[in-house]
Amino acid sequence: MVAVESKGTKPIDVRTGDLSIRLAETQEEVEAAQALRYRVFCDEMHAKPTEEMRRTGREFDRFDPFCDHVLVMDAGLGKGAEAVVGTYRLMRRAGAARAGSFYTSGEYDIAPLLKYPGEILELGRSCVAKEYRTGPIMQMLWRGIAEYVHYYDIEVMFGCASLHGTNPDEMTQQLSYLYHHHLAPPALRTRAVKDRFVDMNRLAIGDLDRRRALVSLPPLIKGYLRLGAFVGDGAVVDHEFNTTDVCIIVKTDLVTERYLKHYSPREETGKA
Repeated sequence: MVAVESKGTKPIDVRTGDLSIRLAETQEEVEAAQALRYRVFCDEMHAKPTEEMRRTGREFDRFDPFCDHVLVMDAGLGKGAEAVVGTYRLMRRAGAARAGSFYTSGEYDIAPLLKYPGEILELGRSCVAKEYRTGPIMQMLWRGIAEYVHYYDIEVMFGCASLHGTNPDEMTQQLSYLYHHHLAPPALRTRAVKDRFVDMNRLAIGDLDRRRALVSLPPLIKGYLRLGAFVGDGAVVDHEFNTTDVCIIVKTDLVTERYLKHYSPREETGKA
């Protein structure tokens, strides 16, 4: 488990200078997170919004009401929803039960995770405003998630992480690298649903340029790998989001001691 000094009164409550991170507390704040998601996913990454999303300027789906929404806020921009510069969406078993499923179930058979005896947590919709994509902001996000994991005794984290684009042939190195070096053990191995399965084993391990593949992975996926993440079997092309997804799985007790020390609340970087 993620080691922190003590549980506070809130699952996430961290402040460093003008920046703070906590869970959304009002519908207005949830909508601010959705508006940021629209700017990043639809405007920048060319995801295909519905007419209602386009009209409201917010990216949303049926799972949002059952999730916790992490907010990174910059007090220099204001005190309300206008201060939201980063977000993450978190859903535990209870939320998934109310929603009818986890979001990831639309792309992967997650039966091995559902059978896991401890609490599990789905991570998704991670995004940061363009001008805030710096190391300190990502540290804030991971610090917040570490507190949340401790607060709710999370044993396994998982979710869909994306490579930009919908042509797996252009991701041969990256997908093969993930398959050969980070495939989850059978007890945790999710598998892409049959009608969406894209084979990740596209190159023999001897033909793989490991350094090139690792360097070209998206920063978020590299961040998960530093946590000791595994991947499920098979990728999924998501044409609506203009991405190719992999299923990331992190067993919290396998996270390296070095990483835990770096992100523990005992460690203040002072950079954010």
